[in-house]
Amino acid sequence: MARILITGASSGFGAMAAEALARDGHHVFATMRDPAAHGGAPAARIEALAAEGLAIETLALDVTDAASVDAAVAAMVDRTGGIDVLVHNAGHMVFGPAEAFSAEELAHLYDVNVLGTQRVNRAALPHMRAAGDGLVLWVGSSSTRGGTPPFLAPYFAAKAAMDAMAQSYALELARFGIETSIVVPGAFTKGTQHFAHAGQPADAARAAAWWEGPYQGVDQRALEGLAALEPADADPASVAREIVRIVALPKGRRPFRSHIDPSEDGAAIVNGVADRVRAQLMERIGLADLLHPQA
Repeated sequence: MARILITGASSGFGAMAAEALARDGHHVFATMRDPAAHGGAPAARIEALAAEGLAIETLALDVTDAASVDAAVAAMVDRTGGIDVLVHNAGHMVFGPAEAFSAEELAHLYDVNVLGTQRVNRAALPHMRAAGDGLVLWVGSSSTRGGTPPFLAPYFAAKAAMDAMAQSYALELARFGIETSIVVPGAFTKGTQHFAHAGQPADAARAAAWWEGPYQGVDQRALEGLAALEPADADPASVAREIVRIVALPKGRRPFRSHIDPSEDGAAIVNGVADRVRAQLMERIGLADLLHPQA
């Protein structure tokens, strides 16, 4: 039984993964910014799973608040003695013309998607380094290197930054015995509410230059096009199942990157090349051992 902390577990991939991991026999701490939000429904769902006898519990954890992060990690460690698996899943999407978002709005998105992982790492990694073991699993996005339709630039930029952080962390944690995996979901337009809950630019007047100008209708065409690429049997729960599979694999046999992209937007091809070049560079500079966790 692994002790697992997962961020952003109130909905979407996070909620699915939390339940799937608990059903696979792990002790899961499903964290969310505010367990009382949405009428307490997400937390109530976790309580119902616990009532079935599963080892799962809710923790309040706001990735944008260092004190909240520290308190949640401390509570988990007090309860279990450590952390075996850290799943970076919390994130937020926005949709609209890039120019219509203020710099402050982009900074907030970066705060959630990138700086949030840094806060959680700073709280959790000392415990994992002390144990000389563990897995950090990042839930990324095919948008970082796959096809990039318009009106998602702030989100794409934030997810690309998170991916870059994950790659560097992987090299910096390997000699501490900590393994890294990056799960790369494609654009699941159904079953996660990802697009339905996307934020909009505050500067509606500036956005009107697109919605009422030469790009009128392009937003809807982009969303409809993404949905049309998605096979009818595309199941967002497949991302949760892949997370469960990776956690269960023996140390040293876990994939550095795994794509779950029914639409096949090309990210697997581009990432395959980029990751191979990354590995070759490590070999050329004499640091190939950093590509795998120390036993």
